[in-house]
Amino acid sequence: MSTYLIRNIQQLYQVADSPRKWVKGSEMKELPSIENAYVLIEKNRIADFGTMENCPERADQILDATGKTAMPSWCDSHTHIVYAASREGEFVDRIKGLSYEEIARRGGGILNSARRLQDTPEEVLLEQAYKRLQEIIRFGTGAVEIKSGYGLTYESELKMLRVIQQLKKMSKVTIKATFLGAHAIPQQYWNDRQQYIQLIINKMLPAIAEQQLADYIDVFCDKGFFTVAETAQILEAGIKYGLKPKIHANELANSGGIQVGVKYGARSVDHLEYTGDAEIDCLLASETMPTLLPSTAFFLGIPYAPARKMIDAGLPVALATDYNPGSTPSGRMSFVLSLACLKMKMLPEEVINAATINGAYAMEVQDELGCICKGNKANLLITKPLSSLAYLPYSFGSDLIDTVIVEGEKL
Repeated sequence: MSTYLIRNIQQLYQVADSPRKWVKGSEMKELPSIENAYVLIEKNRIADFGTMENCPERADQILDATGKTAMPSWCDSHTHIVYAASREGEFVDRIKGLSYEEIARRGGGILNSARRLQDTPEEVLLEQAYKRLQEIIRFGTGAVEIKSGYGLTYESELKMLRVIQQLKKMSKVTIKATFLGAHAIPQQYWNDRQQYIQLIINKMLPAIAEQQLADYIDVFCDKGFFTVAETAQILEAGIKYGLKPKIHANELANSGGIQVGVKYGARSVDHLEYTGDAEIDCLLASETMPTLLPSTAFFLGIPYAPARKMIDAGLPVALATDYNPGSTPSGRMSFVLSLACLKMKMLPEEVINAATINGAYAMEVQDELGCICKGNKANLLITKPLSSLAYLPYSFGSDLIDTVIVEGEKL
């Protein structure tokens, strides 16, 4: 049996006796840790961990982590890394004063990405997406959700989902696939929105279910995109085909997306820049994870989600990158943590919890990822020497990830 030992870890964070569902409210300020620690890995799983005084003497491979910090890899539960081209032209348009909605009405935004993706061969999409996947792994991500939604035709949505399936085969990181055909209404359907919705329900969903291409169904329920009634219609259809709901909600307005997501048992509702007391009360009575994407607010210049108010009310919160070409062209989770501290007043311990165990819950992998626990997958990151945990989000421009381990393999 091959064994891998990481020893002399200055601080080992997010340790647990057994997997946890999530961390919420005041508990998010707590981050269990062990000083001067080791982690033993067998068969790609965490076999043991503890203080160095109990460390095994031998292993097939040994990594010395003197002066360094270790914790579970990031669980990035919201990305769009399968896309065909960047959109820096729209970046310049926003600098000149155009809003996200104005750009979308001109055929930009999601529709711009859709046109480019429809013209891009599947093998090219796979090559580009694989490079982005390798990039986020180097940044410390060990589990990721990837959404479709830049196809907006039967052929191209399935093409995107096939690319995600190929990525699952090519990489050891845990990948979840989400069907987001309801990302926007294509221009040819602007005068008959139901025609496109029926295309999703009657053609896309049956094929996706038959080919087992997705784990979740998502809808962009927001101002200028899909209404609450349309969202409910699409989610109900997805549930019939075995896809669990997720929601893009309340990014551009208080849209009702949180409430409809909770009604249909969404695993997560994501964005949530516009969230009030009614939405918080709704989430408190649910099993739905609020997932916040601060780098989107940073890039678009829109309000940040009220993370402090949500946590103080007793909610759990997850953090994710939203890596995509239009509103967050970055998959660096450590920068997301910095923004969450700086702009949403989350504490360093809270952002680590949000990016590990709570992100794992948002992807339904909390039983084997998100914490250092015996039997969990050995997905860890090791930092360069840190003066304290707070130095990680504090030093937002530095690359502080030294080593990434995925299923027991050092990358």
